[in-house]
Amino acid sequence: MAPMPVDETSDESQRSPELTVGAIPGVVVIWTHDRPAQLVLPLAGGRLELGRAAQEELFENDDRVSREHCRLELDGPGWTVTDLDSKNGTFVQAVRVEGKKSSLEPPLLRVGRCLLWCADDIRPFRAGVNVDQDGVVLGGLLRRAWAEIDLLGRSGSTLCLQGESGAGKELGARVFHDQRSTASAPFIGVNCAAIPEGLAERLLFGARKGAFSGASGDVQGYIQAADGGTLFLDEVAELDLRVQAKLLRVLETREVLPLGATRAERVELRVCVAAHSDLAEQVAAGKFREDLYYRVGRPVVRLPPLRARLDELSWLIHGEICAAAQGLSASVRLVEACATRAWPGNVRELKGEIRRAAQRALQAERQIVDVDDLAQEAGQRLQPSVAPAASIEKMPTASAAPSDEAIEHALAEHGGNVTQAARELGMHRNQLRRWLSKHPLTLRRLPPDEA
Repeated sequence: MAPMPVDETSDESQRSPELTVGAIPGVVVIWTHDRPAQLVLPLAGGRLELGRAAQEELFENDDRVSREHCRLELDGPGWTVTDLDSKNGTFVQAVRVEGKKSSLEPPLLRVGRCLLWCADDIRPFRAGVNVDQDGVVLGGLLRRAWAEIDLLGRSGSTLCLQGESGAGKELGARVFHDQRSTASAPFIGVNCAAIPEGLAERLLFGARKGAFSGASGDVQGYIQAADGGTLFLDEVAELDLRVQAKLLRVLETREVLPLGATRAERVELRVCVAAHSDLAEQVAAGKFREDLYYRVGRPVVRLPPLRARLDELSWLIHGEICAAAQGLSASVRLVEACATRAWPGNVRELKGEIRRAAQRALQAERQIVDVDDLAQEAGQRLQPSVAPAASIEKMPTASAAPSDEAIEHALAEHGGNVTQAARELGMHRNQLRRWLSKHPLTLRRLPPDEA
């Protein structure tokens, strides 16, 4: 469980059954010596004392750490942090501890210039964090999810990924694809939420010349393009129920019938679908076909959100700041602030906000990106609001819509998410969908939704 305020974490916990059996509680050091860290410290007999006397190398040259700084204790489900009269204080969730602080959730500690994330089980984090040549950061919990995807990919032809926007669904789909595909096999990623109304059949199944007004030639669909490889359908529950029925037939018969065609085409492909929420709940709500759910909704792998992967967070921050300018670095308080926020947009949101924070520091001619450079709303959950009917009626019409370039930029910035792009453009999402339905080429130039 990532250290968050109670109202942010009531639905998530590190304490899943596979973690609690044989669990080894301890702390994961995520930041020290002004850099990301890869160190775990187990609790001995349910307690751990921190300070320069016990961890000389960890707190080397950190004059803000006392010899006996603080004590951690785990008694049953509860964590207790006790400050041992340290000179500069012990901070839990960015708040200084006065005496003792108890918490049911594993807390985040700041001791001097070091950040330590308490964990009910440190076993997933012992292998450290990997950062590949493309900048993809893989920590303990995500590595475990990918191992499960890899295992399922060896024998199955379908997989469902569940996770928040930006949590790594497309990356997980590529792990599934790579398990049984050759280097030349196609991987076709489709963000179903970004497909304008009325175009889903044409884009997914293709069309023959003359099938609709303006169809001057045959058009290949995403399914035909994925033949021999993997089709990844992100936010699959956004597809119209009629389109879902046609997709089910393709999966059952391994044949696709383009619009206007009289003969079906044979296709061989693997299908990975993804959804923000539980597809079973979408079935209960009447938004997803039950028969299609039993075809693609299982097996399911749930990807943990970034706030549950704090071992990765510090590396993501460090990578973005280093990319912004040579010699630029992050303060421990910046990393601490990021580690105590919800990040509903996950990795995508974090990267964007850190890039903007780095630019603020550079404009101020500072080499340290500090917490004040981070926007106050960054990483915070959006507050629900209902616009009055009169306000919706006053939304700009399609004739007053932003330019093609502005729409493409907004959709690309938000990974094809129509709702988020519309919010940025000052449009109602239905208005943006209608506008896009008249400009299909705009959608086709967009990259697949980032995981």
